[in-house]
Formats: sequence, structure tokens, C-alpha cells
Amino acid sequence: MLLLNRKRVSAGELAERFEISLRTVYRDLESLNQAGIPIVSFAGASGGYEIMNQYRLERQFLSMEELQSIIVALRGVRSTLEEQDIGSLMDKVGTLVARSEHSAMNDMSQQLLIDLNPWQGGEADKEKLAVLRSAIGQTRIIRFSYTSSQGDPSERFCEPMGVVLKGYVWYLYGFCKLREDYRIFRLSRIEQLTVTPDVFQRKPQTLEQLDYRWNRKGDRANVRLVLLIQPRMKARVQDYFNPEQIVTQPDGMLRVTSVQPEEPWLYGMLLSYGADLRILEPDSVRQAVLVEAQKIVQMYELTLT
Repeated sequence: MLLLNRKRVSAGELAERFEISLRTVYRDLESLNQAGIPIVSFAGASGGYEIMNQYRLERQFLSMEELQSIIVALRGVRSTLEEQDIGSLMDKVGTLVARSEHSAMNDMSQQLLIDLNPWQGGEADKEKLAVLRSAIGQTRIIRFSYTSSQGDPSERFCEPMGVVLKGYVWYLYGFCKLREDYRIFRLSRIEQLTVTPDVFQRKPQTLEQLDYRWNRKGDRANVRLVLLIQPRMKARVQDYFNPEQIVTQPDGMLRVTSVQPEEPWLYGMLLSYGADLRILEPDSVRQAVLVEAQKIVQMYELTLT
């Protein structure tokens, strides 16, 4: 599997990856060759081992469970994007399953009839995805209006690289001409999306590299929260926080310790618990939430007078 997904791998890298000796690497590679998998060796500083380009993975290397997982994932993507091409791809994957196995495959699928349509953006966002896919395929610059998490609007020109689904949210990865840097845009905040006639040269950064950058905690300021929450909010707390972050106290109160990005949405999330949540630490977040709560009180006092 490693050789199929890599162009060339050295014996030393294989030994380190699988924590075995070089002698074992050579023996195992020879065993693979004898099993009919065409592995070619290259000498020199840039040498190593690779599988011949024409070789493909046969059906017998995939278990019934693995094939079923592929089909379930494809169903979810098709229901989300309404792509006819995905239906054709599902048919091709289905041909890898023997007719005698179809009944077992259907039974397994019935056991996984979860929500395969993680869509919350409606038809408008589906149209955005279609436009973005076209722009990415043609390497054309896009133009759109964008609203930041702080509510600040801006006009953007972007070289689109790809779209990624995280949880139930779609994001656009691309190179922003305004910031002259790679940026990630939440699809729901993109408006007035158009494709320009300008063609761009795709940059070397990959989606995997940008995804790592997006997830890296060092890029964002974090804050350690200590919260005390009423027992009646237990279900919601368990939905949002990890089990190891939650401690149930003798009186039933939930003490939550969590590290969160210190961003404006954090205060709104904490306020959404109302009087059922009390911030114990840090004082800076407690003061920020107090200021926001006072603004709400003042707003309603003005409307009532």
C-alpha cells in the first residue's frame, strides 16, 4: 500500500517506517515480487523501490467492509453534491463486488443508514460548489464578497485550490490576492461568487499542507477555560466537549476544562448557555462576556423605555 501511494521509497525509509531491519526489507520486497507485484529497484543517490506505473490494485486486496465503506462515503457525497458522475463511479465500484456478495453488501449498508447528507447550506451553497469546481478545473481566478468571523465585509480575488468538508461545514482553500497569502474561506460566508476570465498558474502548495497549516494550534491564540455548568445542560456539554474535559461534581454540576481559540465567536458560544454557565477562569474571558451581556441588557432597556 505504501509503495502504491508513493513514487519511490528507499530501503532505509521502509526500514524506519515499519521498524524492521534492512535485511527484512530486502526479504519482504523479494516476497512481494514473487507474489506477482512488480517492484522495480533503482540504484544511486536518488534510488529506491517503486511499483511499475501500469500496476493497479486488484479487487482481492479489498475486504467487503472496505468496499462497503467506499460505497457509503460515495453515497454521502452524491446526496450532498447531486453529482451524476458520482453515481457512475458507484456503479464501477459496485462491479468489484461479486453478485453472490450483493445481498451481504446491502445488509451492511442498511446497518449504516446514518445521515449521509451533511448539508446545511441549501441550494445556494450547492451552486457555489459547482462554480468553484469549474473554476478549480479551469484554473481561473474567482471574485466574491466575504464576511469575516468578526463581521467585516471585503471584496476578494482568489486562486481557488480546492474545497474541503470539515464536520458539516465546507471551506474553500486558495491563494488570496488581497492578502497575498493562502487563506481558507468558509463557504457560507461567500457571496456574489463569479469566475473571472483570468487564468492562474497553480502554486506548489497542496491541500494537505494547507490543511496542516489550518489545524496547527500555533497559528491561533488559545485560552484555557474552566467552566461550571448546570446538570440540565449535560447533553449539550457532551455534544461539544470531549469526555476527558468534563468532570461531574458531587452536587451534579459539570466542571469543564478546555482549551479554545480566543476569537469573538467564543463569547457568543458561552453566552448561549445563559445563566446555566459560569466562567471560573480566566478573568479576561469572564470580563469580555460580562461586557457583551451588558450590551444586550442595555439594548433591551432602551427598547422598553
